[in-house]
Amino acid sequence: MATNSSIEWTEATWNPLTGCTKVSAGCKHCYAERMAKRLKAMGSPNYQNGFKLTLQPQMLNVPYTWRKPRKVFVNSMSDLMHPEVPDEYIVKVFEVMNDNLQHRFQLLTKRPERLASIEHLVTWTANIWMGVTVENDRFLSRVDLLRDCGAEVKFLSLEPLLGPLSDLALNEIDWAIVGGESGPKARPMEAWWATELRDKCVESSVPFFFKQWGGVQKHRHGRLLEGREWNQIPGEVEVVSA
Repeated sequence: MATNSSIEWTEATWNPLTGCTKVSAGCKHCYAERMAKRLKAMGSPNYQNGFKLTLQPQMLNVPYTWRKPRKVFVNSMSDLMHPEVPDEYIVKVFEVMNDNLQHRFQLLTKRPERLASIEHLVTWTANIWMGVTVENDRFLSRVDLLRDCGAEVKFLSLEPLLGPLSDLALNEIDWAIVGGESGPKARPMEAWWATELRDKCVESSVPFFFKQWGGVQKHRHGRLLEGREWNQIPGEVEVVSA
């Protein structure tokens, strides 16, 4: 099923596939992997394979059943651009999003090279936001590949932020989300890594969203960055909290 989400920058999650494999440093302590194992132990039907990549075609119809428009994080438990996902299935997922223009679909990948390979097969309606995850400066090339896709809104998830991104350029980028790693063995985020990115966004007029400081018990550290919350989302009026 699709679920309401506690992720601060979205409202719901939709997982037409589940499971993944590790591709870079940000995957080391994967939240989705931990959750998939837990759901398998609980007997959840979609997680009988644990974190093994599994297509979930029974989920494709779910967005048609939602009555109210919502922001939807697509594949919070996987990566649609995983090399083992057939092109035909990616096209089906896009067709569902094309049909449901009332919803805003937010996709993230660590594999933008696959995105480039299927670009000619899909239709980019304005409700499909495309993003890449960049955890340190080794993967800044993902941003360049994102710029080449046809999405109207292109965004960055700089989480878990594992190092400074001083060389990040924000041209043609519409949104940046920053956050530290959370959960067991969480790796710390230096404050200046986050404030430097905040300043880049302010200077470039790119909406900035600070998700969390993270940590083993992330609720203890909160979301304040230099005394305020940053909740900017493209096309929405920010409510400032302190």
